[in-house]
Amino acid sequence: MSRYQNIARTEPGILETNKVLRNTYALLSMTLLFSAGTAGLSMALNLPYPGPIITMVGYFGLLFLTSKFSNSAWGIVFVFALTGFMGITLGPILNFYIHSLNNGGQLVMTALAGTGIIFLGLSAYALTSRKDFSFMGGMLMAGILVAFLASIASLFFPMPGLQIAVSAMFILLMSGMILFQTSEIIHGGETNYILATVSLYVSIFNLFISLLQLLGIFSGDD
Repeated sequence: MSRYQNIARTEPGILETNKVLRNTYALLSMTLLFSAGTAGLSMALNLPYPGPIITMVGYFGLLFLTSKFSNSAWGIVFVFALTGFMGITLGPILNFYIHSLNNGGQLVMTALAGTGIIFLGLSAYALTSRKDFSFMGGMLMAGILVAFLASIASLFFPMPGLQIAVSAMFILLMSGMILFQTSEIIHGGETNYILATVSLYVSIFNLFISLLQLLGIFSGDD
């Protein structure tokens, strides 16, 4: 009887977890499509890259607003504002690769395919294995801070070796973040689907950019 009661008590938690998972992937799909749309618009209008300062201010500002209103309908509005803004900043980068490199279009498609394969593969592994990757949280945060500082340094010291190291670090760290965030949803560590969506979107975005940079460096044209 005690065992039955334990199962009954965990049922609401399982249902809630499944709901968060469904809502997260539904919102993630919509934000990725919206971001792709704004990136395409940015490319069509040939908008200039706003620069690292405006990009960081816009990103962190909208990220703060998303987190602040994550428990209300405004949170969804700011999620789309954030992902739309990131799409706009992505457009000029894609235009650069496509128009400046001989095989730029192929590199973009390869990076896109690689991002999709990595995300789907890691998500499927986390979902099917049901492993708890919460132990990675501290290491990932420390690693992201180091990679972020290194990326700032690469702006002032544009050395190919440093750029390769930063891109490789971000690929590994974002892959770890996908495992970590998916695990958090599965095991009830993350119950807010808006925050979960933002975390996964940022991981996918940075993973794509890092793969594209790495492919560009090794293509011989960059």
